Order: sequence, then structure tokens, then C-alpha cells
Amino acid sequence: MDKKSIRIIYLGTPDFAVESLRALVEGGYNVVAVVTMPDKPAGRGHQMQYSAVKQYALSVGLPVLQPERLKDENFLAELKSYNADLQIVVAFRMLPEVVWDMPRLGTFNLHASLLPQYRGAAPINWAVMNGDKETGATTFMLQHEIDTGNIILQERISIADDDNVGSVHDRLMTMGANLVTRTVDAIIDADNQGVELPTIPQDNSIELRPAPKIFKDTCVIDFSCAAEQICNHVRGLSPYPAAWISEMPANHPLSDVLKGAKVYKVAKAQHAEQKGHIIVPCADGYVDLLELQLPGKKRMDAAALLNGIRAK
Repeated sequence: MDKKSIRIIYLGTPDFAVESLRALVEGGYNVVAVVTMPDKPAGRGHQMQYSAVKQYALSVGLPVLQPERLKDENFLAELKSYNADLQIVVAFRMLPEVVWDMPRLGTFNLHASLLPQYRGAAPINWAVMNGDKETGATTFMLQHEIDTGNIILQERISIADDDNVGSVHDRLMTMGANLVTRTVDAIIDADNQGVELPTIPQDNSIELRPAPKIFKDTCVIDFSCAAEQICNHVRGLSPYPAAWISEMPANHPLSDVLKGAKVYKVAKAQHAEQKGHIIVPCADGYVDLLELQLPGKKRMDAAALLNGIRAK
């Protein structure tokens, strides 16, 4: 069996999952169908919006399955009809066993962290928010407990001090696509040789760092924290969903103006005041809010925001 004959079903939804699907299609792998989330209304007109994966799949003529429920009998029958040898999951939802155990070669997942660290829905955000200096991606075989299966391949990248979640996301997306095709090749080789795929059990003895879903309250900036922690928090949420100001320190001159503002870029500050800058006290000094977005306004740098305030 080679990459043109192995039958693959791909499961994914957001932009992050498109790059791996593209790598498979353009690499000549035999993707027979794609599973993604149902269309949902978006925007002011509430028009139905396709997922990023669906948009790409349709552009290259791939069949698209969009089940409301993954245990729906009609969906399971349709999935089974493709007679897939292998399933690949990238940024999708938790699968029931009846789905992940269906192909003869099983189902593997690409997860954007160095498992077992950062199991959960938002691994890239939390790695940056926690100030980590490196992260990576892992392919692993699915089993009952989420993100716990045996590791197939793993690769690392560094996180620079000026990285945000957007830049790390894009590098992991590209690197992860390569990891997916390498994993498929390894599975094909093992199958052709009639041997078990080499995998490594995850080390659950270490202290684990979780990566739960990001909610609005997660994004609130706490100015009682140290400057570095605040900077990491903002970087880990920029450009999306973005950190925001719920409450400014007492007596700050811009307390009322900045309430509810999103913050996209911040740095440590050496002084309490600096012309054209928005300086805010924190636990161990000051932070400089460099790029913000007031409610209902455009994103802008601090100098432009201050000029607009003075004009009013």
C-alpha cells in the first residue's frame, strides 16, 4: 500500500486544520472525504458560514460530511461507506469510540503542544500565556481519554519574547502539516512491513499544565500581577480573542476611558510617565499599553488613541 491507495478521512474545522489537509491533498495522499462542523450563522446578516476546512475541501472537490451528532446512525453509515484505512483529526471535537475505532489502521490526532503538557482546547494560548520558551506539536493515536494516546511523532519550536499566539499558531500550523504527512508515511511503512507502529506512551508522572477553553473572564488583565506576567497574558491572547481591561488601578487618569478596551500589545515600562504612552502601574513596576481597541472603535496604537482623546 502507498499514499495513493491508503484511504484517508480527514476531520477538522478551523484555519489551523486547513494546512494539514492541503499538505495531504497536494502531496498526493488519497483523502476520500472530510468531516467538519455544521455551518453556522455569522455576522450581522446571520448568513450561514462554512468552516475553513469545508471551504478548502469544496475547492478541491472533496466530499464533506457535517454531522450534528457524531453517533447519529445515518452519519456512521455514511462514514463507514468510505471504507477508510485511516482517519486524521486536526482541531476537531472529541470523537466517540465508534468513530475513532472504525478504520483498520485507527485514528491519529495532531495536537498543538508537547504532550502530555497542555492537554485541552487552547494549548497554543496557554503556552504563551505561561511564558514558555518553547512549544511544539504531537501526533498520537486516539484512545478513550482525550489527548492521552501513545505518541507517534513530536517536534519542537521556540517561543521568542516578541511572539504572540498568532505568530506561534502560524508556525505550528506549517510544522504540524509536515508532521501529519510524516506520520501517515510511518503508518504506511509499518503496515507494509506487517509490524506494529512504533509509539511512545505519554509520561503522566510529570506535573501537567492544562489548556482549558478560553472564556471572556480568562482574558481579563489583572494589573495586580507582575509586568512580565501581564505581558505574557496579552501575548497569549493576541490577536484573538484579545486580552481586555475590566478595571484599571485606582486613580488612573484613563480609568473610565479604557474600561472594556482590548489590548493587543504591551511592554514593561521603566517610568510612571512617558509622553505619547499609556503607562499603568502593576505589582512590580509599570506596563506600557502599546496597542489597544476601545469598545466600538478601531484598533490603534497608544499615541493615536491619546490624540483622539485630546481632540475630544
